[in-house]
Amino acid sequence: MHTFRRSAALLALSAGAVASLPALAADELHYNQIALRAEVSQEVARDLMIVTLYTEEQNTDPAKLAADVSTTMNKALAQAKQVKDITLRQGSRNSYPIYDTKGQKITGWRERAELRLESSDFAALSKLTGELLTDLKMAGMDFAIATPTRKASEDALLKDAVSAFKARAQLATDALGGKGYKIVNLNLNSNGYPQPYMRGPMMMKAASMDAAPVTPEVEAGTSQVSMTADGSIEVLMP
Repeated sequence: MHTFRRSAALLALSAGAVASLPALAADELHYNQIALRAEVSQEVARDLMIVTLYTEEQNTDPAKLAADVSTTMNKALAQAKQVKDITLRQGSRNSYPIYDTKGQKITGWRERAELRLESSDFAALSKLTGELLTDLKMAGMDFAIATPTRKASEDALLKDAVSAFKARAQLATDALGGKGYKIVNLNLNSNGYPQPYMRGPMMMKAASMDAAPVTPEVEAGTSQVSMTADGSIEVLMP
C-alpha cells in the first residue's frame, strides 16, 4: 500500500515537471528581447489642385430661383467639360427661406449650389477657374497629394522604415555584445497624409464684366509625411 502511494507521488511530481516545461519555454521566448522604434519621413509635393466654386442667388419666387441657379451651374459645367483632365463634382445645393425683420413672414428664398473641380494640371485648372469666376464665386482652393503619388511615397517610405529598423536593431545588438538578432515582430504604420492645404478665397479676384478673366495665383507647396516601424527583436548572445 505504501509502495503504491510512493509511486503515485513520483508520478504526480513527474507530470508536474513536464507540465511546467511549456511555461519555461514561453518565458525563454522573451529572453533578451528589446522593443525598438524607427521613423522616416520625406517631403511630398501636393500635386492635386482642388477648387470649389459656388453661385448664390435669391428671389421671391422659389421656382424662378431654382431655374436661375440651374442655368448658371449648367453653363459652368458645360464650360468645364471642354477642358481635358479636369474632374467635375457637383457639391451641395441648398435652398432656405428669408424672413422679415420679425422672423414671422417669408419674404423670399435664397439658394446656393457648389461645383468642385480637381486636376493635376494646375495651369489648365487655374485658367478655367479664372474664366468661371465671371459667373461664380470662389469658396476655396485646396492642394492635396494625389492617390498615385501617395501610394508611391508610401512604398518608398516602407522600404526606408524597414532599413532604419534593421540599422537600429544592429546598433542595439552591438551595444549588448550580441552575435546577431532575429526580428520577433514588426509593425509598419503611416502617420497619415495631411488634409488638403487650403489657400483662402481672399486672394482670388473675380473678373469684372469689361476685363479679362483673372487667373488665380497657384502655390501648392509640399507636405511632410512619415512612416514608423515598431517592433521587437531578440538578441542572440555568444
